[in-house]
Amino acid sequence: MEEKKGVAAMAKAVYLHIPFCEHICYYCDFNKVFLKNQPVDDYLDALEREIILSLEQYPTDTIETIFIGGGTPTALNEAQMKRLMDMVARHLLPLASPNLEYSVEANPNFVSAEKLDTMKQGGVNRVSFGVQTFDDGGLERIGRTHRADDVFATVTEAAKRFDNISIDLMFGLPEQTLEQIERDLDLAFELPIQHVSSYSLILEPHTVFAIQERKGKLRLPGEDIEVAMYLKVMETLERRGLKQYEISNYSLEGRESRHNQVYWRNEEYYGFGAGAHSYLNGERRANIAPIPHYIKAEGLPVRNTTTLETVEKMEEELFLGLRMRQGVSFATFESKYGVSMRSVFGHVLTELEAKRLIETTDTHVRLTESGLPLANEAFAAFIGEARVNDTHGQASHS
Repeated sequence: MEEKKGVAAMAKAVYLHIPFCEHICYYCDFNKVFLKNQPVDDYLDALEREIILSLEQYPTDTIETIFIGGGTPTALNEAQMKRLMDMVARHLLPLASPNLEYSVEANPNFVSAEKLDTMKQGGVNRVSFGVQTFDDGGLERIGRTHRADDVFATVTEAAKRFDNISIDLMFGLPEQTLEQIERDLDLAFELPIQHVSSYSLILEPHTVFAIQERKGKLRLPGEDIEVAMYLKVMETLERRGLKQYEISNYSLEGRESRHNQVYWRNEEYYGFGAGAHSYLNGERRANIAPIPHYIKAEGLPVRNTTTLETVEKMEEELFLGLRMRQGVSFATFESKYGVSMRSVFGHVLTELEAKRLIETTDTHVRLTESGLPLANEAFAAFIGEARVNDTHGQASHS
């Protein structure tokens, strides 16, 4: 079975990975290293080479979003941050659309007024701060080095330059209570912010927390408490004017993260940097992760490439798109794949509707309110379940 033919999609989103941190948090499994004694300037050289090569091999006519993440991009010193901004200005901003969204992740205690100025002058118009919690004891327990006072000072300083500011909060942390979640939310609304991302703690392999869990030394809230925390976050943020537009994301109208929506809509994007992932020409690519090997790479520093079958793209369309509160458009699905969603996944949709995990409108399928805390069950239901008749190149009807 083949997708509906048309003009090849061009990637219009860019992710740049800065893998350096001043400190490694106990829950983090992203590709990152301690900043001290790292070859940062050599890394920036390699990053620029990759950008140039990738744009030559996979050109685009417009870039609509840029996101610099990590690691901790603001762990770079002022000169390195200026160099990074200049690199983006040289190679990416000439392709930028007039309404470019340009975001940088920031740590509340590693971003000076000078760095904020450099970012602003470089074209950045959105900053995302990794707050996690306002409870100083909780911050210490998860290995964060900033404290609540740092958050208020830094976000207030950033608001003098930017009118699109997001913070990350976490729930389900060690020894965290529902009352602390309520306090975190109250304090969040004392900040000049337009967006909140709220994530539950996930125990990833090879992290400090995973080791503590195996030793029985990690005291986490129970599953029922964690669900109550999620519902409290959702209800409070909605009531106070931040609309939920994705399972973990809330914003004022028009301040949704356009970059992240590229991922959820299963659209193509560039990923530059050690360990970064790209989705180009229907292929998912993972870059070399170890920094020394990334720096020495000849040509594009790609470690592996996966060419997706059409049925895999269809499955991704559903389990990524259902993260968004508006859900997945029937018309968009049919436009992309040349078959109706119900002809491919009708049996799954019927099953999930019966469980009241999803609901359908005339135009979309989406998670129900009661389905939000059980989203992973709904997502998993689509894996390996596309019903396609390979002989005739058409999806079979359920």
